[in-house]
Amino acid sequence: ALSLGVTPVGAAVAGEARSWPTYFGEDKLAGIKEVGVLTEPDLEAINALKPDLILGSKFRQEKFYDELSAIAPTVFTEKVGITWKENFLLDGKALGKEQEAKDLLAAYEARAKEFGAKLGDAASRKVSIVRFMPGNIRVYGPESFSGIVIGDTGLGRPERQMLANKDDKRFDLVSPERVGEVDGDVIFVTAYGEKAAAEQAKVTAGSLWKNLSAVKANKAHVVSDEVWMTGIGVGAANKILDDLEKYLSA
Repeated sequence: ALSLGVTPVGAAVAGEARSWPTYFGEDKLAGIKEVGVLTEPDLEAINALKPDLILGSKFRQEKFYDELSAIAPTVFTEKVGITWKENFLLDGKALGKEQEAKDLLAAYEARAKEFGAKLGDAASRKVSIVRFMPGNIRVYGPESFSGIVIGDTGLGRPERQMLANKDDKRFDLVSPERVGEVDGDVIFVTAYGEKAAAEQAKVTAGSLWKNLSAVKANKAHVVSDEVWMTGIGVGAANKILDDLEKYLSA
């Protein structure tokens, strides 16, 4: 909504993140009221705001659909992550900004393609995406949000992260003992919340992490979780391209 110039009257927050995307700037976020968390929206708070439209996700809020649609017309996307482009266009249509959404998406895709072409050897560079969660470590596949953005540039991925034999190609789990499996030519690392950040610090201080070829080559980069993971939109996708330009163009 913010990408399309619409400031919501209210929005839910992601559990551990406890914030909205700060990359939009404080001024754009200032007037938005917090209405619970994504998995447990505060229906009373939403009702009090008297919205004209409610946007959500069947994946996250399906059980609240009837109650929400009794408050205002409610539009739900089916899934998250893998369908982020379709979701953006659907939300754009619901907001009466369908053409603007198409234009923003086309501009992002052109930028991604152009960046990959400029690298020349994009496909041969294997980009690893690692996320520390409270209690586990994830590697992200080609059908995750950030994996799709990497794919749009034409950059390659380590074979381990193609998840070829998995039905769910969004992400897979790796234990701290198997952290050797997360290597790539370059590694982008995020942490979801403070507990995960503490676990990240512990693992990355260990010898298994320090022995990764990307780490030895100073090509492991800590990036923003709210951009790479919870962003899931055209604004965040462009921020990922910013990071790729910063770390891979040199």
